[in-house]
Parts: sequence; structure tokens; C-alpha cells
Amino acid sequence: MSDSPTANSAGKGLRIIAVANQKGGVGKTTTAINLAATLALTGQRVLLIDLDPQGNASTGFGVDYAARRAGTYALIAENAPWDELVCQTSVEHLGLIPVDNELAGAEIELVDRDRREYCLQAALESVRTSGRYDVILIDCPPSLGLLTLNALIAAHSVLVPLQCEFFALEGVSQLIRTIDRVRRAFNSTLRLEGLVLTMFDRRNNLSELVAADARGFFGDQVFETVIPRNIRISEAQSHGVPAQLYDPKSSGAIAYAKLAEELMSRTAGQRG
Repeated sequence: MSDSPTANSAGKGLRIIAVANQKGGVGKTTTAINLAATLALTGQRVLLIDLDPQGNASTGFGVDYAARRAGTYALIAENAPWDELVCQTSVEHLGLIPVDNELAGAEIELVDRDRREYCLQAALESVRTSGRYDVILIDCPPSLGLLTLNALIAAHSVLVPLQCEFFALEGVSQLIRTIDRVRRAFNSTLRLEGLVLTMFDRRNNLSELVAADARGFFGDQVFETVIPRNIRISEAQSHGVPAQLYDPKSSGAIAYAKLAEELMSRTAGQRG
């Protein structure tokens, strides 16, 4: 396993970030959509890969179920050229490889394939060397299965949305252990990008308690920026656009702008 090239072996300057949490309903896809859009609006060249068979990231950019064609299944299972799969979104500088309907069966199909854990890494090799993007965000399924494993092996780092609800930390601890195992066995350069507190409600004492517990346990690995509960974010996704285009003055859009700024600042510090 150790003789495989790591995600850092090509595409100098490109950052590949997996957005992952095995628990559903934590704001994972919402974070992937709005972080991708915000980074693109700052001038970063961004590619969002929808690796979740539910396809919510694709829907969030207006690619509905009936309109889905070749996408992430074709990318990892059929070796389709990545540049033929990219859709331009409503945000300048932001491309999307949407989910296709066959992705739901990909985990079963990949089980018997040689080097099945490296399918996405291999598919992204030419993206890394093309110089076309500055950031790739991968929206992972809400599970720790083979698709998520592919994302963790292809990525430089993992961004973990953490819902401010009871039992949230328990699930994250399991994911952190998985990241450690992937680092030891498959991708020695993989690191935790950080945890993002989502669905934060200042009127709710539980949100404050979960935030305090997360910061007490993970320290500065928790982003300072918190993402509030905000109906405008949900409304935006139902219209197939990110919150930054739907209502840039909403609390959700402002929070994701701050998160993008904090992420870029952290990345610059790590490179420096």
C-alpha cells in the first residue's frame, strides 16, 4: 500500500479537501456547496465533486435527478475524461462534476476491482497536473464506506462539519479514528483540515455546550467561524443556487464567507 503515490505527488499548489462526516443531516453538503461558491467568488478556481449518491450537491446547483448524465460514476468506474464531465455552475470559476444515477451501485461494483481504494486518486491525477484548479472539494457520502475511503485517499485534508447537537462529538471521534487509519495505511499526508460547527443556534444552550466541548477536546482544530441555522441557506438550495447568490447579506452567506477566509488563511500558513 505504501508504494502508491500520495495526493501530494502532483499538482503543486492544488488543495484537495474531502468534506466528510459519516452522520447525515449535519450540514455536510451545505458546507461543500457554499464553501465552494465562496472560494470561487474570491477568485479561486474551484472544482466541486459530488461523490454522494444522494446527489444533493448536484441538486443544490440546479442539476436535478432527471437531468443527470455522466458524472462521478463515469469518473471513477469508467475512466471517463474528467474535463468532459465538468459542468459550469452559476458561479464563475466554479465547476461541478455532478453525481450520476449509477453511483449508488458503485461500492458493490468496485469491491472486486484491483486497487479499488485508489480509483478516485487515479481519476484526479490528470486534474492535478492540468493546473486548471486551485481547490477541489469532494462532497462525501454520509458513511465510511468505499466511496468515502476513495475520497480520503485522494485528498490532502478532511473538513468535518459538526452539528451542534447531542451525540455529535461521538460520531466525529469515529471519523477521526478512520482518518488516522487511512493515514497509516493509504495516504501518509492526509490531515484534519478542521471541524466546522454547523446549525449553531445562540438561543439554544445545547449549541453552546457542544461548541465548548468541541473546542475543549479538539482545540484550534475547530474553526473560529460557526455556521448558524439560517432559513435562507435552505431556500437558496431549493432554487439551485448557493446562498452567496441567493442572499449574500444573509447570516448564512456571511458565515461561509468568513469560513472561506479562515480556511485560506490556515492554508497559507501551512504552506508558509
